[in-house]
Amino acid sequence: MSFGTMDVYLNEIENNLQSILYSEEEDQENETWKMYMERKNIVLEFLHSDLSLYLLKRHHKRIELLKKCSYYIEILPKHLALGDQNHLMLPTTMFQLIDPWRFQRMKKVGTVQTKIQLLLLTDLLEQLEQGREELVHFLETYDMVTFLTRWDLVKQKLSNLSELMDNFLAMLVPGRLYVKHRLVSDVGATKIPHIRLVLSTKMPVMFDRKESVAHEDWVSLKWFITSQQSQPEQYELRFKLLEPQAQQERIQCGIMPVTSNMCEIRNLLSDRSYRFTIKRAEAYTLVYEQWRDTITLKTKPYPDEDMESTMCEP
Repeated sequence: MSFGTMDVYLNEIENNLQSILYSEEEDQENETWKMYMERKNIVLEFLHSDLSLYLLKRHHKRIELLKKCSYYIEILPKHLALGDQNHLMLPTTMFQLIDPWRFQRMKKVGTVQTKIQLLLLTDLLEQLEQGREELVHFLETYDMVTFLTRWDLVKQKLSNLSELMDNFLAMLVPGRLYVKHRLVSDVGATKIPHIRLVLSTKMPVMFDRKESVAHEDWVSLKWFITSQQSQPEQYELRFKLLEPQAQQERIQCGIMPVTSNMCEIRNLLSDRSYRFTIKRAEAYTLVYEQWRDTITLKTKPYPDEDMESTMCEP
């Protein structure tokens, strides 16, 4: 073989080796890019489903609603077989057996548990929102190499946020009250049913802003509950004249018990502003209720007052 032929042969071998190396590098780059896109899509799917902005806003509204709810201790049988009628004695008859002092202690426990639960829900939601911001920051600032290098950190973040979300969802529903001591005193031969205490919620009472209207010397008020209640409830309605102009006007206030979802208050002063507040009436099993709805209405002036006001204008 001549030297010229040998050079051509060696050049062909070198070119083939380079082609093989370039092909392997290209395949490796493609695999790396594919891995990057797959892992990036995992994060994007998590952000768009489990941790979407829409979902977080819904949870925020849910917490605000829970803060306005009323919380009660509910007495339930521990084990209730189908068709068993023993639960009919609960809770009315059970209150005759439960030690009042011990029950008051359990109400305090229920109050503390409710406050802690609401605080934890707020804290968990803040952690979820912060975690979402961190994941978005990873996607926006990390290049492919940095993202793949720190994938274990990102994966751990996804796992922690998923666990946080599970805890948050589980805490949205009020749970069982843990009883350390017996609530029922020794009643001799009386058969005491096995009971458990749980926290139950009632949705907040809110004024109907459209249906609540003021007239010359009276107002018609209407309120509602955001969910249907199985039984009628008792309410406490308060009213007060704002900015009284004379000592005798300070009696323009009061508290009224109401058993329906509407009420009329008469003998008010015309062309004056009143504040009205509605809440549920105090109940023996109530453990926590911080919020109450308030509305301000101004009574209308009498027609002759309007005419006098017009005539007095220069």
